[in-house]
Amino acid sequence: MFSDLTTEGRNPNSEKIDSFSALEIVDLMNSEDAKVAEAVGREKETIARAIDVIAARFRRGGRLVYIGAGTSGRLGILDAAECPPTFNTSPEQVVGLIAGGSSAMFRAVEGAEDSPTVPIDDLKAIQLSENDALVGIATSGRTPYVLGGLDYARSIGAYAIGLSCNPDAALADRADLTIAPIVGPEVISGSTRLKAGTATKMVLNMLTTGTMILLGKTYGNLMVDLRATNTKLLDRACRIVITFTELPQAEAEALLARCGGELKTAIATHLCKISPDEARKRLAENGGQLRLALGPHAK
Repeated sequence: MFSDLTTEGRNPNSEKIDSFSALEIVDLMNSEDAKVAEAVGREKETIARAIDVIAARFRRGGRLVYIGAGTSGRLGILDAAECPPTFNTSPEQVVGLIAGGSSAMFRAVEGAEDSPTVPIDDLKAIQLSENDALVGIATSGRTPYVLGGLDYARSIGAYAIGLSCNPDAALADRADLTIAPIVGPEVISGSTRLKAGTATKMVLNMLTTGTMILLGKTYGNLMVDLRATNTKLLDRACRIVITFTELPQAEAEALLARCGGELKTAIATHLCKISPDEARKRLAENGGQLRLALGPHAK
């Protein structure tokens, strides 16, 4: 029964919220949101295991696929969409699917989440394989669309990860690994775009960011694999080159241009005093890890 779910319960702190002032509403929501980070923190070991699994799948040519309905599906698509500009991944490497298709991103598609067979067609359409990792996102832990997707993923050998905000969720029996940050009842009962949505966003941030760090997409805490597709990113790329090379602005820009806009190549070329082609070779030999490619020249 949905009434038994933690996320559907009544929060005693907000039972009279309709009589609160705007400031009182903000204070209450802020205090409730403060519980989210603690809930996610309690799942840190499981999240770390998921990151290791996803990184391993990437290394063998696999992908990360998110599947969900409603807010959960939208958050998966959002996280997937942010990977190409941030980490220079191809759009096919991190994929988000939502019950009801792309139109459900902007308008609810009633009943779309209730089918356990539709996700099979959706996953076949993107050719989900045994090399991939699937994250089924369902705050309730029982969304049929997500459960069906997890079942199909496991049936073909893909690694199935469940993400829920309720304890003892049904998806736990359908997943190889389950992440369950328990945030408690929402300020508005059942409005899981609030604390549950925030917890989901935090976990997804960790999954992709942690994976990309393990794959060498950063050097220190700087994005050295970003795709400079606009003025802001071009400026950031140049600043990163300057940070590690101490070159003047004009020379940093020229170095980037000579290296085809590839940040890691530019940094390795300058610090190791080698050609861009040799820098690319060293990076390839070291799995894209700039620190390893630089060897004694690493800062």
